[in-house]
Amino acid sequence: MKKITIYCGSRKGNSPAFEAGAKALAQEMIRRDLSLVYGAGRVGLMGVIADEMLAAGQEVLGVIPQKLVDREVAHNGCTELIIVETMRDRKWLMAERGDGFIAMPGGIGTLEELFEIMTLNQLHYIQKPLGLYNVNGYFDKLIDFLKHAKDQGFLYPEQEELVIISDDPAELLDRMAAYQARRPSDW
Repeated sequence: MKKITIYCGSRKGNSPAFEAGAKALAQEMIRRDLSLVYGAGRVGLMGVIADEMLAAGQEVLGVIPQKLVDREVAHNGCTELIIVETMRDRKWLMAERGDGFIAMPGGIGTLEELFEIMTLNQLHYIQKPLGLYNVNGYFDKLIDFLKHAKDQGFLYPEQEELVIISDDPAELLDRMAAYQARRPSDW
């Protein structure tokens, strides 16, 4: 694992813990000499993690649709900035370029990306580790819902293993590095 695709908010959220968490994850990635692949935003948690990585001289690959460049949210300091036509193009390129994925606190875009990677892993389009960085308990209710979906018979037990959950960046990256893809049950 050399390149980590990070999904996170274009806002910083209401708690300073979210920004601190983004910085802590960036520092752990820097310590491990990992590169960042992300949505190329200069705002919110996206900007925080990119700025931390860039300040340390790490590679930062940003992928952004032209529409968002036009809205002036692109981070022009990226080591490499790739401008694409659509959000779908952006997501696929980010999925291809990353060796692993981490979802941090964010909004509906982050949740969409999280579930897309879970689905791609489940269906074996990709077989890469997916981490859920549960800063300040942000994803607690989502984790409860996923357990509920499993209990109700809509998720296979091994689908829970498709997501590595931690609130500690070092533990999260350690567990991602140790990830071994398994084939989930067929339906």
